[in-house]
Amino acid sequence: MEKLANNSVKGRQNSILQYLKLLLPLLFITGQSFAQETSFEDGKQYILGGLTVTGLQSYNEQTVKTYTGLRVGQPITVPGDEISAVIKKLWSLELFSDVEMYYTKIEDDKIFLELNILERPTLSNVTVYGVKKRKVQSILDDTDLKKGKKITESLIANTKNYLQNKYKKQGYLNANVNIATVADTSEVNTQNMVVNVKKGDKVKIRSIVFEGNDKLSGKRLRKSLKNTKKKKFYRFWKKSKYIKDDFNEDLSSLVDAYAERGYRDARVLSDTFVKVNEKNIDLKIKVEEGDKYYFGDVNFVGNTVYTDRQLSQVLGIRKGQTYNGVLLKKRIADDSKPDAEDLTNLYQNNGYLFSSINPVEVSAVNDTIDFEIRIIEGKETFLDHVTVVGNDKTNDHVIFRELRTRPGQKYSKDNIVRSIRELGQLGFFDAEQIVPDIQNPDPNAGTVDIQYSLVEAGSSQIELQGGFGGGGFIGTLGLSFSNFSLKNIFNGEAYKPVPMGDGQTFALRLQASRSFRVYSLNFSEPWLGGKKPVRFNLSLSRTQQFATGYDNRGRIDVQKDRGFSITGVSAGLAKRVQWPDDFFTVSHSLSYQLYDFNDYNLGLFNFGNGSSNALSYTFGISRSSQGPSRIFPLSGSNFELTAKFTPPYSLFSNKDYKQLKTDIESATERLYEIGTNPSSIEEQLEFAQLSDELERNEEERFKLLEFYKVKFKGDWYTRLVDKLVLRTNAEFGFLGSYNHDIGAVPFERFYVGGDGLGNFTLDGRDVVQLRGYENQALTPYITNAITGSLQQDGGTIYNKYSLELRYPLTLKPSASIYALSFLEAGNAFNNFNEFNPFELKRSAGVGVRIFMPAFGLLGIDFGYGFDTDARPQSTGPSGWQTHFIIGQQF
Repeated sequence: MEKLANNSVKGRQNSILQYLKLLLPLLFITGQSFAQETSFEDGKQYILGGLTVTGLQSYNEQTVKTYTGLRVGQPITVPGDEISAVIKKLWSLELFSDVEMYYTKIEDDKIFLELNILERPTLSNVTVYGVKKRKVQSILDDTDLKKGKKITESLIANTKNYLQNKYKKQGYLNANVNIATVADTSEVNTQNMVVNVKKGDKVKIRSIVFEGNDKLSGKRLRKSLKNTKKKKFYRFWKKSKYIKDDFNEDLSSLVDAYAERGYRDARVLSDTFVKVNEKNIDLKIKVEEGDKYYFGDVNFVGNTVYTDRQLSQVLGIRKGQTYNGVLLKKRIADDSKPDAEDLTNLYQNNGYLFSSINPVEVSAVNDTIDFEIRIIEGKETFLDHVTVVGNDKTNDHVIFRELRTRPGQKYSKDNIVRSIRELGQLGFFDAEQIVPDIQNPDPNAGTVDIQYSLVEAGSSQIELQGGFGGGGFIGTLGLSFSNFSLKNIFNGEAYKPVPMGDGQTFALRLQASRSFRVYSLNFSEPWLGGKKPVRFNLSLSRTQQFATGYDNRGRIDVQKDRGFSITGVSAGLAKRVQWPDDFFTVSHSLSYQLYDFNDYNLGLFNFGNGSSNALSYTFGISRSSQGPSRIFPLSGSNFELTAKFTPPYSLFSNKDYKQLKTDIESATERLYEIGTNPSSIEEQLEFAQLSDELERNEEERFKLLEFYKVKFKGDWYTRLVDKLVLRTNAEFGFLGSYNHDIGAVPFERFYVGGDGLGNFTLDGRDVVQLRGYENQALTPYITNAITGSLQQDGGTIYNKYSLELRYPLTLKPSASIYALSFLEAGNAFNNFNEFNPFELKRSAGVGVRIFMPAFGLLGIDFGYGFDTDARPQSTGPSGWQTHFIIGQQF
């Protein structure tokens, strides 16, 4: 048997010359002279009489034969391209460490071949040393080191390089990785791998020194290095690690810092780092500054759509200004802002998608540079087809009605940006993955297609809670469907699990314990009639609160024959308007509440039997431009101004409210004089008589509630760096009365402090969040004339301000998580005379929010209150408070 060819590590070249050299023993052993019939260069043709495969350990022989493509009976030239091709094909699989071809015998014109293969070992187990256990799996995943993987030289080299580069990027410049393999005797041809990681110490930058800088100070240049900072004990927001990619990016920023100040020719000549010790390096950067330049004449060429004056106003650069290359680039095309005010957007927002704008230096005399802004406007572009993909649940019409891009319209980048915002605000899709794809651009025809790629996000939420409070078990069931379809409610096939896809909102909430019950139902249609953005809302609610006491065993006794109930219904319409701009919405709503008392004194006023009625109209103006996501807005604002009115019944009534007020004040004053524990029978009788009289008069005063209520709330979102967002908030509320003799109603009041959750109350009160204080602890107190006890009366006026820094940890569809820190200040007052906008209760703290589509918003805040709250027993600062947030606004 003689070797015909091989592709081992020692000899992988497959030239014909090698085949000839390997074939020489064949000629001498067999005594046959092929040279007379054919030359070695041409080879001799045989019929393949047989092929065997040897050396296999884990692979099937027939599988290898089939893969070679050689068939018994086929003509084959020895030496020739067939054998070379087989060797190359097998080697390319990277499954074998050696491949050799032999002939075993020759009979007449038949040749019998043997393919000898040495299989590569298979990876059995990987052990990683030098890293934390919880990070081992991520390393195995990133390097694809899994059981059954063939061990090759490239696998080991790539794994080593990947890990060393990974840790160097994290600041471990001395990181070293060693990889060893050892045979695993428990299985055939397998090896265990040991990866030993020695990260060493993090290498910090001790100093950054500049050479050649006369015009800009070293401090100014170090400031321009955003990601590369020298070590300082107080700097914790920016690390002082040396990361090569970040440093290279910073060198470009360094050149930009010169370009912003007129030094157009500035460049970095060299950058080196000097190793001080195992933990520290020094950076040395040598620069050449060049001369300072100024803008000369700026002329526009090729513009017909806009005049030179219009373009100059957008460009904002005047002759004689210090040359600023960074500013010039941004005024031409600012890639950092999709809605930037630059020349490129000016054209693209007016239909000129195929326009191009290039600034060209036409002369540089002394220190002055003249420019030409050369414009190719192209053909006016119109939208041909607008499509959406990825909406598996949401119907197409719900999406298309929100789009600002319609077929036949002029192309507008601004409209695309606005469409992305509108789709993100729906809450049905992952705002981070809304991608507009510009397709089929045709500069000659002036047409383009847009396809919006969407990823559905969960739009339904469930609230299922159980716990103990108020002396008993409290159960809560809440269902909210924000992409509901009412028209399919009787279509059994549409239940998946409920009819979905039409963008409507349906919410049902039930909460009950031994002492209270709450039922509420809400429905909303954002496009009433389907043609215009007119939102219709309908809300029904019912609350029952029962009196409680204690039985003779000290257990809580619920008295269901005593209590109060609140029944409410409201309907509203809200229309998106075009003026002052199309972010504005005007709303109207009409509501009615019935407050019914049965031998139950709520403490809000001095009667326990009877009823109060509230019929009110609310007018609102709001503007919402926040986005693109409603969960984590990056920019924009949201403000709302509402005014709620009831009819001024007292103007049309014959009742003498002035006398009624006098009687109430007289009875109240006398009750205070008698006290809650009268000593004599006469005083006891008088106390009972005055209490009954006070209750009748109070019920008469509040039989028909009349009031007006004005509220303002504004949120502004400012993107600071990357996705670090500053949320600025201001709020104000005032509850007034038409008739001074009636005074402020006991409902619709403001309760300030705590987490801002409204519990189960539906009496129109506003529960205002102010972290760092206990719930409603900043609400004013009054003395009850009948019981003599202090009780919260609710404020009739409040104001609040807050600053909140937010940064997202993840914005994935499955869960959006962001951390925050806040400063807040606010307060509530009994009346306008006591109101002082500067008498604020201050707090600060940190928190985290988690939004999961199935459960809504969850969060926790840790706030410190710097001032004393309104509770009579409070002394000193409120201190640290923990607040759990469930289902609150974003």
